[in-house]
Amino acid sequence: MNGLDWIIQHFHNAGVDASDSDELRLKKTLLVSATVMIGLAATLWLLIYQYLGPHVSVATFVIFQAFLWGNLVIYLKGRNFNRFRLMQLLLILIMPFVAQWRMGSLTASSGISLWALLAPIGAILFIGARESRAWFVAYLALILLSGTHDVLLADIAPTPRYDIPLHTTAFFFALNFTAVSMIVYLLLRQSALEKQKAQARIEATNTRLRIEQDRSEHLLLNILPAPIAARLKSSNQTIADGIPDVSVMFVDIVNFTRVAEGMRPQQVFAMLNRIFSAFDELAEKHGLEKIKTIGDAYMVAGGLNHHPADYSVAIVELAFDMQALLQSDIQASGIQLDIRIGIATGSVVAGVVGKKKFTYDLWGDTVNTASRITGECTPGAILVDAATHRRLDQYFDFEVPRPLQLKGKGTLEVYRILGPKALSAIA
Repeated sequence: MNGLDWIIQHFHNAGVDASDSDELRLKKTLLVSATVMIGLAATLWLLIYQYLGPHVSVATFVIFQAFLWGNLVIYLKGRNFNRFRLMQLLLILIMPFVAQWRMGSLTASSGISLWALLAPIGAILFIGARESRAWFVAYLALILLSGTHDVLLADIAPTPRYDIPLHTTAFFFALNFTAVSMIVYLLLRQSALEKQKAQARIEATNTRLRIEQDRSEHLLLNILPAPIAARLKSSNQTIADGIPDVSVMFVDIVNFTRVAEGMRPQQVFAMLNRIFSAFDELAEKHGLEKIKTIGDAYMVAGGLNHHPADYSVAIVELAFDMQALLQSDIQASGIQLDIRIGIATGSVVAGVVGKKKFTYDLWGDTVNTASRITGECTPGAILVDAATHRRLDQYFDFEVPRPLQLKGKGTLEVYRILGPKALSAIA
């Protein structure tokens, strides 16, 4: 950064605190910039005037400069922005008229009172549109007072106080209009640029927030079904639903503990993660809801949230796809894995458990039945209860039912699925 850039950056951030809002930061920056521009312009104006025009009294200009720069120094030390703003606007409003009156008239001063217009314009930028009205009214009042002063001065002393050549008066009229116009333009331009930068920062922040929100949304949808996630976000009430008809399936990896004995922990995790991630993709493909994993077991359900009408058929098709997946995985990894699958259909209670690290889960006799059927199933088989069999009998071939003795439930008839019926049989 070169010297000029350092000076510009230093004045740009002068008086700005880290805790300031974007709006307050802009007002402070604009007022400091206005102070610097007006101070330098007034100095240049006086030097040119003394060179081209009569040697008028410089007391008014010296006082104006002393107060203008003195207030800036006091502000930078004390950081009292309200006092600094009031004093600078008063100086900018009053001192041009005082200079005009001392020089004689509007014409004699080449319209120096035009500089006072910077006060109401500055008030719009430094305070606000509503508050600027009082400053504009004060400016108009001083214009009227100045006009009255010129009329009285013409009656009392018709001879001009200073003999100013016409070309000098015309030049300074042009200079005053040019300088004031330039300062107004630069302040408005700086205001627009700073607002654009602030808007860009807001948009960047909003973009980051949207990204974080999307990430949070994605994580939430990985934990909860979409309809449940929407309810959880819109209400703090407990979510618990009784659902009269759901097909629940448990998938248990056979002898997983024995298979994993000779593997490192990282290898065990990688294998489970690969298998269960593939199961997740298959469940999503069939429009079913993964509920959870329990060790080396996988739980999925159909009929919960906008699932297909034939979710019982879909859950069996998912079971066959899982078996096929493991067969292909054996060929790829060389690890012999098999699964047991149990399916039951009936009513469940579904809800969100916990306030922290919450989970979506299912409870009820249907869940217990599916879990127990899975535990009694032979490797590679798919067993279903009687309710599921009745629903699927027209789509799949089954072995004859066999009784299964379940603790706490007594004897239960279960059916092993052999495979889909031939298309001619279904028709």
